[in-house]
Amino acid sequence: MAVPSRRKRHDQWQRSVDVLIAAGALLTLLPLLGVIALLVVLTDGHPVFFRQTRIGRFGQPFTLLKFRSMRTGSGSLVTVAGDSRITPIGSLLRRTKLDELPQLWNVLVGEMSIVGPRPEVPQFVATWPVLFHSISNLRPGLTDLASLALADEEQLLGRHRGEPDFYQQRLLPRKLAMARLYRRHRSLWLDGVLMAGTAVRILGARSLAANMIGMSLIERVRYEVPPRRHGWQAGLVA
Repeated sequence: MAVPSRRKRHDQWQRSVDVLIAAGALLTLLPLLGVIALLVVLTDGHPVFFRQTRIGRFGQPFTLLKFRSMRTGSGSLVTVAGDSRITPIGSLLRRTKLDELPQLWNVLVGEMSIVGPRPEVPQFVATWPVLFHSISNLRPGLTDLASLALADEEQLLGRHRGEPDFYQQRLLPRKLAMARLYRRHRSLWLDGVLMAGTAVRILGARSLAANMIGMSLIERVRYEVPPRRHGWQAGLVA
């Protein structure tokens, strides 16, 4: 009973921390949010926000918010480096992660957490139902282990542009493996390390951010081929 009790306390404290950080950040950053919204409108018109259905805690769908960084219209669910749909201001927002700031609202209302597995669209969740079910008790987050280990995800996807299922079949299972690792070891200390590592990465010190979570872990994620429904195989990503 000790482990479930510890995790329950973590979840309670995590929610309290989420509310404090999200509310404080939204109030403090309100002028910046207004400037970004104005820049999006002036450079590419409306809408200001990108809204997309993602799967949250216990499999419940919710609407994820971002500042719109791409031109409106249909297209791939996966964004790669150099994607022609990315607007000039969107490129800056994505590089600095400022496009993610509206998700502080998702955190404030309890749909997301500061730290937790990144939420996925229903189509991707349906591809790996068992793996997603194993982490369904976690709120999706703004950042997690995979966010740091795969900080260059768009560039990685760009190198595999000719493989339409690369993200869904090869990269996504690795991210889910890291989410399961977080689920087993989650604590306020680990949350703090991940938040600090994310801040360091945004400031440009990617190597320092990588060292904060461990290079050996990153190497395993980047070079260990994920399960293809019939076991683990050996090989390289890129």
